[in-house]
Amino acid sequence: MIYKLKGFIPVVHETSFVHPQATVTGNVIIGKHCYIGPGAALRGDWGGIVLEDGCNVQENCTIHMFPGITVLLKEGAHIGHGAVIHGATIGRNCLVGMNSVIMDNVQLGDECIVGALSFLKEGEVFEPRSLIVGNPAKKIKEVTDEMISWKTKGTQLYQSLPNEMMHEWEACEPLREIPADRPEQEKLYENWKKLKG
Repeated sequence: MIYKLKGFIPVVHETSFVHPQATVTGNVIIGKHCYIGPGAALRGDWGGIVLEDGCNVQENCTIHMFPGITVLLKEGAHIGHGAVIHGATIGRNCLVGMNSVIMDNVQLGDECIVGALSFLKEGEVFEPRSLIVGNPAKKIKEVTDEMISWKTKGTQLYQSLPNEMMHEWEACEPLREIPADRPEQEKLYENWKKLKG
């Protein structure tokens, strides 16, 4: 859902997809080819939120800030399921792992990778290509070219997802059995039965 607040109406580029079960409120700008998953909350009430082109904010993420602050996700930022970004700047082509918490005034340099479940304390600054993990989080090494290649390919999947969602996604009623023209679903079911034993 998209909500106007205090005269601010979110701006979403036509090539981006905001799931109807996401909530985008107020002073929010979403660039091209962005994906906002169900359950995500982008709340631009006390400050602003800017997503540059190619960002994705996955299911159940929260983006918010203290008064007067702008949260910035630079081009290609990839925010994993359940992460919280509060008043931070996320550099270009960064990956924030699932259920991580990035606190106020954190500055992530370009191409950083934050491990799942990490907690980045208020005001911390990380140089580009830092691999950051832990609670409290710390840099453990440099991000390699191979890591960035893997991250970039994953983000490209999300950059293609808005177009798929706009053209191939629709609400429906569930089937009661697997149709004959869906062998991949039949295979999934058969594999599940084998695992179940």
